[in-house]
Amino acid sequence: MSVQFDAHDAAFLQDPYPTYDRLRLENPIFFDAESGLWFCSRYEDVDFFLRDRRLGQAIDPSLLPEDKTPVPAEQSSFARLGANSMFDMEPPDHTRLKKLVHKVFTPRRVNRLRDSIQAITDDLLNQAQEEGRVDLLDSFAAPLPVQVIAELLGVPQSDRYRLRPWSQAIVAMYELDHTAAEEEQALQAADDFSNYLRDLARRRSQHPRDDLISDLALVEEAGDQLSEDELIATCVLLLNAGHEATVNVIGNGLLALNNHRDQWQRLLDDPALIDTAVEEMMRYDTPLQLFRRWVLEAFEYKGLSFLPGMQLGLMFGAANRDPAVFPEPHRFDIGRDPNPHLTFGAGIHYCLGAPLARLELQIAFATLLRRFPHLELLDSPPVFRPKYVIRGLESLTVQL
Repeated sequence: MSVQFDAHDAAFLQDPYPTYDRLRLENPIFFDAESGLWFCSRYEDVDFFLRDRRLGQAIDPSLLPEDKTPVPAEQSSFARLGANSMFDMEPPDHTRLKKLVHKVFTPRRVNRLRDSIQAITDDLLNQAQEEGRVDLLDSFAAPLPVQVIAELLGVPQSDRYRLRPWSQAIVAMYELDHTAAEEEQALQAADDFSNYLRDLARRRSQHPRDDLISDLALVEEAGDQLSEDELIATCVLLLNAGHEATVNVIGNGLLALNNHRDQWQRLLDDPALIDTAVEEMMRYDTPLQLFRRWVLEAFEYKGLSFLPGMQLGLMFGAANRDPAVFPEPHRFDIGRDPNPHLTFGAGIHYCLGAPLARLELQIAFATLLRRFPHLELLDSPPVFRPKYVIRGLESLTVQL
């Protein structure tokens, strides 16, 4: 029988990498009837499909079976977020929106956040230090990216507590096995978040401030502007993508460092390795294990026929441990270079927030190790959440 995998199996979720090794060797592209996905585990295939324009994030509903036809945008805030998000668009709409957003969300703006990120990091760690024994996910990893994105967007301090629950509810819909209750929570979160951002954007367009929401509300290119729905979807995308990736790289990365104390010591001895260390953490235990793409045009690939309406499941976690690209892929090496991991994707849908995520992670880990070189993990062993697509720990209890 061909090797497949069970995305609900506790042992697989705790450590999927031995299964990925077998998939790459014995069954690198296969169809899974339960999910309706064609899974791909080799780097070569995942990278190819990410860049191939015969596949996309968005698809004409007429190409889909009846049971997969999405709710029309006007009927759901959640669907409207997707319909107006760069993440789910294809050219020429994607090109137009990306051009407008990149005009104000620039590397210079990201770099201007450096001092704010450091201040937020220090403040969160000061509070954690007072406790001594803390869940570092709840006390540090989760609030850090939320506070940074809130600062970037211009969300008032008094409202920032709302952002994380909204984000968590919405991203639960990207799992393979989301429940009816999770779907209801996501729809409500999309309503609440959209209404909040709509009100804030209208206030900022009337009374602009030095924040990204003001700039997005006013940005113009050759007479073109973002619609209100596009602005809202862009803000939600920045929060959701940036929040989940950063939280879980901090958790998964700290666990990897703890399990490889030689690399921990190596980073303590040579802090200049922080950039390559962060890249290796993202590769070694990838926070987003799966990325989906629709087939838009019929084509043949490696003897297989792909037709419009089919959907591919690109296994980032498997691709990032492919020995054809990464020598000794199961070795955690904070100096690994080159490191062409696919954690942020590839092609036109390469992650919008990648520069910001990298900056947050570099500051977070550099500060953690400088202040707490003898940090001790107390969860034994740490347990991963029972979800497949977004890979992260249940908790990360430490003694500072």
